[in-house]
Amino acid sequence: METNLFTNAAGQGANATGVALNGASNEGRDMFTKLLVAQIRNQDPLSPQDPAQFVQQLTQLSQTEALQNLANLTSANASVLQSMQVLAMGAQVGSDVMVQTTSVNLDGAKVHGAATLGSASAKTTLVLTGVGGQQYEIALGTLPAGTHEFVIDPVKLGLPKGSYTMRVASEANPTVPLAVQGRLESVQLGTGGTMSLLIDTVGEVPPAAITAFRAKSPTSVI
Repeated sequence: METNLFTNAAGQGANATGVALNGASNEGRDMFTKLLVAQIRNQDPLSPQDPAQFVQQLTQLSQTEALQNLANLTSANASVLQSMQVLAMGAQVGSDVMVQTTSVNLDGAKVHGAATLGSASAKTTLVLTGVGGQQYEIALGTLPAGTHEFVIDPVKLGLPKGSYTMRVASEANPTVPLAVQGRLESVQLGTGGTMSLLIDTVGEVPPAAITAFRAKSPTSVI
């Protein structure tokens, strides 16, 4: 009777081989070896199995184990890289950073920001919207294409403390990327391996939201 550990005309061989293929564990390898030896001992003497088939099965097992080892190594490297990223970000706690965002938290202190225009704008306005829907406008004037800095002065504008959404009104630029400066307060690693940064002027953001690191100072630049 001819059997094959991978195509498996006999049900027992298929189940055990599935363990070796799925897990490539020590138990799977031991089971595969035992089944292969049993297959050789119990083959029909009048119709022996082609030795090339044994070699093919062993090759398939080796390839599967190599792929599993590669997957484990990739996972280990990803964990090391994540740990290095957390350490690198942790070393920057206390630094001022630029964060790409559409919202800002105001507490009375000035907040520096930047708007990037894709094309020249004859009339450019920064619009802040509070929780209650109240809007406040900051005229930025006529600006060429490029990145332009601005300052939000809550005292001068009469802005109460709180969270505000931001957008730039520009006929020539329907969408304008905005960034604000803030202090990196902490680096947090979630249970799922995701990392978040706490910025005093924005709140929690992913690392990808950081566009620039600036000098570390006792107080935020205002």
